[in-house]
Amino acid sequence: MRTRTGEKPYRCHVCSKSFIQKGNLTEHVRTHTGERPYSCNVCGKSLGKKGILTGHLRIHTDEKPYRCNVCGKSFIKRCKLTVHMRTHTGEKHFSCNVCGKSFGKKGSLPDHMRIHRGEKQYSCNVCGKSFMKKGSLTEHMRTHTGEKPYSCRVCGKSFTKRGKLTDHMRTHTGERPYRCNVCSKSFMKKGSLTEHMRTHTGEMPYSCNVCGKSFRK
Repeated sequence: MRTRTGEKPYRCHVCSKSFIQKGNLTEHVRTHTGERPYSCNVCGKSLGKKGILTGHLRIHTDEKPYRCNVCGKSFIKRCKLTVHMRTHTGEKHFSCNVCGKSFGKKGSLPDHMRIHRGEKQYSCNVCGKSFMKKGSLTEHMRTHTGEKPYSCRVCGKSFTKRGKLTDHMRTHTGERPYRCNVCSKSFMKKGSLTEHMRTHTGEMPYSCNVCGKSFRK
């Protein structure tokens, strides 16, 4: 009955946010207490929600149950597929009120705004280098710790970034998801497609500061 009436009888005693189900309140309270009762049995990472643990475990198994019906690309989480679909539809709901640039991801807008403010709030406590994104700092710290949390289930090779593991897996699967819209040649990495496109556009962005000669790569 509560889902029909919209009643939310379970209220957080810290911030007063209300919930329909008691279990949702229990999970929410952990954002205040910092409690993380669900632990990954592979890497030991602790999480506040059981559903997040389920999604996290797919990092280790490389399970990607959510598939795009346009290009066939697969994702660990449903929300990642939802965001990806905007690359096909062109939807960009989130706009910068300074320069008007639009984004398909809500999280991309706060990161973009830091460019206008020149803000780099995340600093490395080892070398002092600063970053606009918390995730960028997390990845950077691995250059100091040597941590490589993303492992290939085929050959065991480990990587500091999830994207690097994704690229590496294509050496096993042969997948080439990045296709040139001019000649239809396909590539395993987005960067390889970017470089290839310059053979069509003639762009040479890298210049020698001695003789001025320019290069594509």
